Amino acid sequence: MSVVVCSWGSTVERGVEETLAAARAYGAAAGLPVRWVVLGTGQAAVLPVASRHGVAAVDVLSHPAPDSLGPDRLVEALSRHLTRTQPTLVLVNQTATARLVAPRLASRLGAAVVTNVFALQPEAGVLHASATAYGGDVHVVYRMPSRINVVSLVTTTLAAEPAGTPSQPACAAFDVDVGTVEERFTVTAAPQAEGPRLEDAEVIVAGGRGLGKADNLSLVRELASVLGGMWGGSRPIVDDGWIDSSRQVGLTGKITRPRLYVAVGISGASQHMAGCSAARTIVAINKDPDAAIFKYARYGIVGDALEVVPELIKAARGG
Repeated sequence: MSVVVCSWGSTVERGVEETLAAARAYGAAAGLPVRWVVLGTGQAAVLPVASRHGVAAVDVLSHPAPDSLGPDRLVEALSRHLTRTQPTLVLVNQTATARLVAPRLASRLGAAVVTNVFALQPEAGVLHASATAYGGDVHVVYRMPSRINVVSLVTTTLAAEPAGTPSQPACAAFDVDVGTVEERFTVTAAPQAEGPRLEDAEVIVAGGRGLGKADNLSLVRELASVLGGMWGGSRPIVDDGWIDSSRQVGLTGKITRPRLYVAVGISGASQHMAGCSAARTIVAINKDPDAAIFKYARYGIVGDALEVVPELIKAARGG
């Protein structure tokens, strides 16, 4: 029996180390070792991270064409391996792909599954998983007595605390070939974001419909530039075609945790706040004094964004 963290991709993406830290904490409380199953990432990149987080063993799964691994092939490869190892708890870092993989992986393993989890605790030998519901408006605790459980962790509020004592994990390599598995859905076009990732930004300025029209997004971009940050937007302006989804912050977009998040003309719907509520400081600019965003903001400015933002840009430039 063990706690298994599953990850995939050519690099150890952000959120995986937080997942490993959560796995270690749960494993220590439940008396279970932590195993890391990695698909597509080389052993040289994985072992130092595994050691830092007290992982007992690492299984490195190799595939001839790792970039071809869509959700169907990921589910097949991971389910084959985990069926042999029979873990007690399987954890994944909740990304867009993980939302597709986790439920189907649970089905293959005959396991229970829960997503949007931010805390784990064993009580009397049973997993209790704390999660958000209704777009983040409510916190719920799931009691999960199943023999195997699959949990998708939202890591934006978790810390990647290293183990007190580094481990020397055992490492085993496995060849996995799922090339004959057909992906049921093919992505024919996808938005491409160049440069740094929005979810890694320390400062984000995001715009919403309160800007009035797409041309006014230039103010958001300019403020983000003078603050040394990145810019994004809310789901409504993606739906309206102002920006593509690579810039979207929210439950169905990017989950961020910057030091500073400036929300310009954004109402503060729970779906949007799910993508930015972990920010250290939120500044809201909205002409509606009753906008929900002010409940989350440390600082709020009630006013027309088209008048306020140019003044902030001038102040940031020292003018």
